[in-house]
Amino acid sequence: MVNDDTRIQRDRRARILEAGLEVFSVEGFAGATLDGLANVAGLSKPNLLYYFPSKEAVYLALLERLLDTWLDPLRVLDPDGDPVVEFLAYVRRKLHLARDYPRESRLFAGEVLRGAPVLESELSGELRDLVDAQARVISGWMAAGRIAPSEPHHLIMSVWALTQHYADFAVQVSAVLGDTRDPWEEAEAHLTTMFTRMLTG
Repeated sequence: MVNDDTRIQRDRRARILEAGLEVFSVEGFAGATLDGLANVAGLSKPNLLYYFPSKEAVYLALLERLLDTWLDPLRVLDPDGDPVVEFLAYVRRKLHLARDYPRESRLFAGEVLRGAPVLESELSGELRDLVDAQARVISGWMAAGRIAPSEPHHLIMSVWALTQHYADFAVQVSAVLGDTRDPWEEAEAHLTTMFTRMLTG
């Protein structure tokens, strides 16, 4: 790949990544094929291989971009802000991310479920470092009596579980709630109430 990408080249790379997101989020890594990726991207297989030498390369590029997006809501937790306001804002950001990027959520879940062979070093490196840092912030709030005590790492992970559920298990959520209810609006109200009670004891 040349360094001075033309607009057409950038457009084709974007089309391939969009196709990869669509295919990998539905078929999983094992089920995806280069032929399928090329077909969804509207390109020939040789053309796709000009930009990405393998399906692994497409998958890696997607996951690297995704991890950065996935970490953003936690990065902006402000140690100097009101703890309840800050944490509830984090919950809402994480829920909105799951709502707005359901394919990305399924892609991430699929990678973790297969043992995170691509993201293992990032999960135990960048992700762990960020969670440790923000857990220290939350611990400081607890020590100062500003929020109720709990285990901060598990508090953060409970947000992941309770927000990504609505994207990763959307079919199940819709089946239970029916077509006339908005699961995202109800989830936001429910999670706000639940975490407020948890934080204020």
